[in-house]
Amino acid sequence: MPALSFAPALALISAFGRGSPAQPLRTFIRTTGYKLRPPCPIPHTPARTTRQDAVLGSGAAGPHQLATLLCERRKGLVPTIVLGGFVPDATEQVFLLRGSLLNRGSVYYLNYPRNGFSADLLFAQLDDLVDELALVQGTPPVIFSVSFGSGLVLEWLRRTRAAGHHAAIAGAIFVSPIGCVEDLLAPGEAKPATLLGRAVKPFLEATDGLVDPKHIEKSRTIFNRMFGAGAQNKTALIALMSPAELRRLHAAVMDTIARVDTRGACERMAALNSFASPSAYFSQQLLPLTEAPVLILFAEDEEAVIDRRSPTRFALNAAHRAYFPNGTCRTLANPGGAPVQHASLIFHSGNFLPPIARFYKGLKTRKLLQAA
Repeated sequence: MPALSFAPALALISAFGRGSPAQPLRTFIRTTGYKLRPPCPIPHTPARTTRQDAVLGSGAAGPHQLATLLCERRKGLVPTIVLGGFVPDATEQVFLLRGSLLNRGSVYYLNYPRNGFSADLLFAQLDDLVDELALVQGTPPVIFSVSFGSGLVLEWLRRTRAAGHHAAIAGAIFVSPIGCVEDLLAPGEAKPATLLGRAVKPFLEATDGLVDPKHIEKSRTIFNRMFGAGAQNKTALIALMSPAELRRLHAAVMDTIARVDTRGACERMAALNSFASPSAYFSQQLLPLTEAPVLILFAEDEEAVIDRRSPTRFALNAAHRAYFPNGTCRTLANPGGAPVQHASLIFHSGNFLPPIARFYKGLKTRKLLQAA
């Protein structure tokens, strides 16, 4: 299944062809990565499964569609729940941000199943986990989402508001959000404008999950090359991660691309196809989606992946305060270097990390002010 979390291969080649970051930046990024403790997320057994059990009991979804929930536990008042794009998994999505997130509290990873997908079930799992953290442990989480994962969170917040509630979260971060299928395929356009759009179109047009095997392999090839192109430049990559880290990351991403089957791919795309465009719920009845602090980060070169008329990008750029009164929306650029790519949290960590770190620092300040 195509990924929504890596920039196209040519962009990665360009990014790594311009040399390594300066030594201070390298040191800064490395200290936010693994340090002396390699990642060791372990399965998390939820304390609450009320919503999950209700969806499974209704027959609306099956156990094979459950997301895998992992956790790295740390002391701290701000736990984080990570939802990745189509590829890589959440555990690899924040590969170089992990240390910074763990400094704030535990990190929970929701990894999507390989052979199926149900948005209703994932929302139920998210409801249960948020309730567990906010109500049982007393530490409302930050929801950290990327690309397709941001679409899931936007739809989850919309449904929560439609039910008359506000999600019990400390904040939310959206990285290169893709909120609806129109962000990839412009309505009425015969041929998608982006390579990614052309890759995912056959999955949207599939009947009963039947996709030509040639399209499946073409999609896998595209995204193998996306990651492989950047990984070829070992000299540049050593500024970001050790050889062992790179091998682990490469193996994990390739495994995900290879193991997401046709049904899993089609069901993920069907979920995205069902999500409402943000412009469709621009109303006083549903907005704001949350009063919690929100950070929205777009990349300067989003159009290499999403359509230039993306309704989600337009709505959040033009009116993010309507959706999130305590929100900030930024477009990240890399002056003098390779353009920042869509959801490129690995290869452009140095651009994404500073605003994310400031966001978490602001949450700490906000808690101190509320306690005073």
